[in-house]
Amino acid sequence: MIVYSNILLLRFPQTESKKPIICYLAKDFDLEFTILDATIYPRQEGRMVMELFGSRENFDKGLKFLKEQGVIVERAAQEVGRDEDKCVQCGACLAVCPTNALYIVRPEMRVDFDSSKCSMCELCVTTCPSRAMMVDIKKDRPLFHEK
Repeated sequence: MIVYSNILLLRFPQTESKKPIICYLAKDFDLEFTILDATIYPRQEGRMVMELFGSRENFDKGLKFLKEQGVIVERAAQEVGRDEDKCVQCGACLAVCPTNALYIVRPEMRVDFDSSKCSMCELCVTTCPSRAMMVDIKKDRPLFHEK
């Protein structure tokens, strides 16, 4: 069976951030998801980056449901990248990376970046003093997987 998947950025309004909306994607729409990053603060907007999997029909129904709940849904058409020439190996990014996509290579004490582990939270972008970490805008395209 061909499964449709895409990485989505979800923004939950303050009024909806405490509701278990994501659970309904699995229960009612037979969708699978992987939460890549989530930030929810009391009395503020919630933000989640997730990869959503399922049949194209259920995927579209699930997106419609999210929008009906007041969730702002954007397809992640960006990636975080690093300009090796600008990086000064200071390690400031290491402290904020929640997925360990940025890590120290020992014994060289070199900062390395594994983009496959990146959740696109962009914390490293705002933390990097030399502005070596940046957001690369990519052309939005669906991903298909065999299952």
